[in-house]
Amino acid sequence: MNCDEYKEAISADPHFDGGAAHLSECAACQDYRREMLELDEKIKRALAISVPAIKTPELAAVETDNVVSLQKRRRGVAVWYAAAASVVVAAMVVLNQAPPVESNYAALADEVLAHIDHEPHALLPTSTKISDDRLSEVVPANIANMDHSAGLITYAQTCPIRGKRVPHLVIQGQQGPITILLLPDEKIPEAIPVDDETLHGVILPVGDGSIAIVGSRDEKLEEVQKQIVQSVMWDT
Repeated sequence: MNCDEYKEAISADPHFDGGAAHLSECAACQDYRREMLELDEKIKRALAISVPAIKTPELAAVETDNVVSLQKRRRGVAVWYAAAASVVVAAMVVLNQAPPVESNYAALADEVLAHIDHEPHALLPTSTKISDDRLSEVVPANIANMDHSAGLITYAQTCPIRGKRVPHLVIQGQQGPITILLLPDEKIPEAIPVDDETLHGVILPVGDGSIAIVGSRDEKLEEVQKQIVQSVMWDT
């Protein structure tokens, strides 16, 4: 078992007990396992919160240049917010109440940022590209036609986002690493901004899915967005 295989297994199940031989010799995977267990514990605590009956006020739709308006979030509470938001949504389903649309968008944007926070090793600057075999394994042809034309791809992993396993890529941009999350099951009607104190980006609607593209605040993402959107192959 190598690092990629172990990280994929532990991402799917933080209590995965296989790969002991690899884990005993790999400090990076030991750190990754510890982080995954800590995240799992935080989510369990959030899901244990008792949710009272919820009454939702009528909200007027707010549009600004066809982009959903979201407040900036603090990265320190991102993981808890995403998990707690899931509890609220579940409670509203039980009560036959639809959650506010903007809340769903905010939860998706926060989960994207929380996932980036959770995998800091993916954002290490490097000039070593991943192999074509690894890229095609993480991003099969029915999802996207990916190559290094949009930039040097230095990280490729299958990761859990909102209960789905999705491709997580990192491209080396002009100002630093750029995170790409391909979300074929997250259909959105319009672009969602993704911002915090150090990062900025967007979740773009693409057919019946969407793509999150997030880089440093100084990074110009327009060309990367164009290249990635053009590569997507899932059914629309």
